[in-house]
Amino acid sequence: MNSAALKAIAFDFDGTLIDSGPDLALAINLMLKELGRDTFVSTVVQGWVGNGVEVLVKRALSGQENIAPDLDDALYQDARARFDRLYGENLCVNTKPYPGVAQTLERLHDKQIPMAVVTNKPYPFTKALLVELGFDSYFDIVLGGESLPKRKPDPYPLQYVLEKRALEPSQMLMVGDSRNDILAAKAAGCPSFALTYGYNYGVPIAESDPDWVSDSIRDIEKLFD
Repeated sequence: MNSAALKAIAFDFDGTLIDSGPDLALAINLMLKELGRDTFVSTVVQGWVGNGVEVLVKRALSGQENIAPDLDDALYQDARARFDRLYGENLCVNTKPYPGVAQTLERLHDKQIPMAVVTNKPYPFTKALLVELGFDSYFDIVLGGESLPKRKPDPYPLQYVLEKRALEPSQMLMVGDSRNDILAAKAAGCPSFALTYGYNYGVPIAESDPDWVSDSIRDIEKLFD
């Protein structure tokens, strides 16, 4: 894959720029305690992250990755409201950027590379964390899971960004850590850069056949030299 055409970047958020798993797990377990249900070790809950809050909450209520087909909607709605409140109260307790993220974003910004965040995380949480971590000024487009009618792995969010920037798909790099990111990029016709350290359910991200794979986000800079 030739990187010469690249002019912009769309980043996933959780598992790509930030390690939010511990705080998501904290909020899920606080929610389960309020509901009088069994809690789970943090690493188990973190294994359920990556498909948006609705799926995360439903997995927690089901006690497994596969959502129970008979899960009561009223229970979900109650649990979701509790989770939103509790996560909002514990948004940045242990959440932190992955190594190299702050420096890489700053350098790409200095090179005037347009950057967007395209995540399935709810927009209010995403925006609040970007502000809290001092990253909000780097991104002029921020899309959360409810920002548009469709979310990753559907290509629509990436197509939306491409239209806003008047770019061809080959000109925007999608950077992510999960299969959903790579599927969205492929469906949109965008090249993809996969990071090995995020949330991909224990499956090597290379199996999704991204255009580039790396253990470090710093390697993105080489594509924009």
